[in-house]
Amino acid sequence: MTFLYILDAVLLVIILAIAGVWAWNKIQAKSIGGELTNEEFKEGMRKAQIVDLREKAPFKRKHIDGARNLPYTMIKYNYTELRPDLPVYLYSDSLTVTLRAARFLKKKGFTSIHWLKDGFENWKGRTKASKY
Repeated sequence: MTFLYILDAVLLVIILAIAGVWAWNKIQAKSIGGELTNEEFKEGMRKAQIVDLREKAPFKRKHIDGARNLPYTMIKYNYTELRPDLPVYLYSDSLTVTLRAARFLKKKGFTSIHWLKDGFENWKGRTKASKY
């Protein structure tokens, strides 16, 4: 009987931890900027810096037309290529990677940071393949 109480307590702690991480991500996301639907992303992309956070190979295969490739693994070295006075629109295949990049840019003084809801996989706009 004691074993079942311990098991219940462990499961409760795990569930609360998962809920806490989810809530923390939501709070952080709102303080950084916010996610944009396909339509919102398309509307603002002409005035924004569009950053593809994926590695070079997936970017070459297909990317949002007008995006620049700044892989997440290199963002801490190359973020100075971006202008902090212009909006930054981020996307990748992983929300976790995108939120990490957004948090990093916020710490570096960027004020208008947004990301594509549901990532590149669900992008409904124009795409392009690199020629090189």
